[in-house]
Amino acid sequence: MERLVGQRLRRLGRGSIGAGMTVDIDALGLLCPLPVLKLRKRLEGVPVGAEVSILTDDPVAVIDIPVFCRDGGHEVVDSREDAGGLVFRVRKGSAQG
Repeated sequence: MERLVGQRLRRLGRGSIGAGMTVDIDALGLLCPLPVLKLRKRLEGVPVGAEVSILTDDPVAVIDIPVFCRDGGHEVVDSREDAGGLVFRVRKGSAQG
């Protein structure tokens, strides 16, 4: 699995998406609720104010990720279509979600 993620990120430019956006989580091919679960786990490991980006092609993520962030006290800083999916950049808030 890790090898496939690395191959995807290399195709995307060594993890960089668009103008300076770095993908921390490659959730391509994963369906609800897995992208949100991966985002939650990654946010648990970073300090308040840190930003995490997730790349997903789950069509429900456009609803799930903003709701998860709102409920957990996090902020969707940016979202855009790119690299065959949607990229969300999330800033960790003080509440745990």
